[in-house]
Amino acid sequence: MSATGRRPTFAGDFQLSLDALFQSIRSEITKVIFGQDEVVDYALAALFSSGHVLLEGPPGVAKTLLVRTIAAAMNLQYRRVQMTPDLLPTDITGSSIYREDTRTFEFRPGPIFTNFLLADEINRSSARTQSALLEAMQELGVTYDGVTHKLPEPFITFATQNPIEQEGTYPLPLAQLDRFMFKVLVAYPETADEERILREHHATGGMSAPEKFNVQAVVGPADILEARETIRQTHVREEVIGYVRRLLQGTRKDDSLAVGASPRAGLMLLMGAKSLARFAGRDFVIPDDIKAAFVPVMRHRVVLSPAAELEGTTPDTVLGYLLESIEVPR
Repeated sequence: MSATGRRPTFAGDFQLSLDALFQSIRSEITKVIFGQDEVVDYALAALFSSGHVLLEGPPGVAKTLLVRTIAAAMNLQYRRVQMTPDLLPTDITGSSIYREDTRTFEFRPGPIFTNFLLADEINRSSARTQSALLEAMQELGVTYDGVTHKLPEPFITFATQNPIEQEGTYPLPLAQLDRFMFKVLVAYPETADEERILREHHATGGMSAPEKFNVQAVVGPADILEARETIRQTHVREEVIGYVRRLLQGTRKDDSLAVGASPRAGLMLLMGAKSLARFAGRDFVIPDDIKAAFVPVMRHRVVLSPAAELEGTTPDTVLGYLLESIEVPR
């Protein structure tokens, strides 16, 4: 708060409070989540720049616990939807019921009408149900019977999926994947971090929960909306814009990729880089911010060519090569 008792404006003054906001929520998350600093940073970068996050990793690496902990550190409405093959779109968006007393139909909102939505194991639901999230994630609303119902602000979706067990799953189409700012790979922890997990979580009997680690809600809706406005105003030099353009065009010209990155992917890249810049205490983007955000923003938006797939190449490998081969501005 300023000396006048009012919240600071979206200019330089708020940068100090944005740094503090990032550090405060990060410190709450790391009470529970150990050794996933990069994952936490990307999750918060999306949260503060109006993005959504897809977390992919094997079972038991705390994907769901991470999302629950982030939600616990925020004073926001939180809902979780367990995605299953028999789930219907209306189970997420809501539906109309007939009221005998008024002889009219009344729309009953589904779990998507929240600030913070966890779609757990999203690839286990059918393509029809997955598509129910499209409008909400892009337009922040749900249309039912021709009427659009706005979602509360802020709204963010975290989705998890398991890349190993593919039986009975429905791969997300490109249109759905494109709604996610980042696809973050959650790997097994390093040795020291795993020992700490075993030491501090064993007493919970495998039923770890944020409240057991005294996670406090330190961020509210107004904080997030204010931070988003600050991040939008982060300065981007023309040289950095040109660098992003060359990276995008590089994905379209690479023979290893059948589908390259779209202009929307470039916008997502810039927004993610703006968040990382602010977290580092800067009000301007540098090429290193672009390089840090590039692979998580692009890995789910590009499609390998059949030849590259047969060779066992991964999108991360191709994107890493592009980062090395394309000239970086000074």
